[in-house]
Amino acid sequence: MLRDDRKSAYRDFWLAAVIIASGLVISGLSLTQLSARNSQVAQSTQPLQSTPGAETRPSAPADPAPSGARPTEISPQPAQPGAAGQTTGAAPSLPPAPAEKIAPPIKEK
Repeated sequence: MLRDDRKSAYRDFWLAAVIIASGLVISGLSLTQLSARNSQVAQSTQPLQSTPGAETRPSAPADPAPSGARPTEISPQPAQPGAAGQTTGAAPSLPPAPAEKIAPPIKEK
């Protein structure tokens, strides 16, 4: 009986050793393929050459100085719930519940 347990232990040990060795071989092969592959990285385009007339182009307009006052041309309007476009909404996904499944109203004390 003891001899069978020992054989089983050796068999398990060799199986584990073979699995680990095959994993190491596969990892080594993968690393050699990665290092052998041309590792060229995508690069951006070369900077544009300036055109001969670039110095004569007008510069961007200067930013206007803030005056600190709000513009009064358009006054803010409150939301209009009855406005056009808001009268039609999405249809409910479920039909209303039947009357027997609706709870009675809560009574005031």
